Amino acid sequence: MPARDFYHDAVKTALIKAGWTITNDPLRLKWGVRELFVDLGVTKLIAAQKAEQRIAVEIKGFTNPSVVADLEQALGQYLIYRAILEEIQPNYLLYLAIRQMTYQGIFNEPLGELIRQKYRVNLLIFNNHKQEIVQWLP
Repeated sequence: MPARDFYHDAVKTALIKAGWTITNDPLRLKWGVRELFVDLGVTKLIAAQKAEQRIAVEIKGFTNPSVVADLEQALGQYLIYRAILEEIQPNYLLYLAIRQMTYQGIFNEPLGELIRQKYRVNLLIFNNHKQEIVQWLP
């Protein structure tokens, strides 16, 4: 099982505060002989639709000296996880959880915007100090 991201607990707390239920920590994906792990599997009951919304959340701290290297690594993981989820659990929507500072530092500039739009990266932006979700960007 992979090591947890430094911000794992902050994101988990933020999701719980927002009314989500953690169902998998981590969410195990199996494809062929490979096992991969998305940081969290989460559900929320949508009363109006009498249905359950399911999301998978991959948490990335972007703490390395090169934000571009972090972006490359995060995008690679995101695309692999999304491809597998679409095949084996299509009812899950994948989100990349990033700090507010990371959003402002790379995803709010042209390179980040290009990557997010071109590869349809859903973002969950959180405030790590308050342990709260700031914004969802589908």
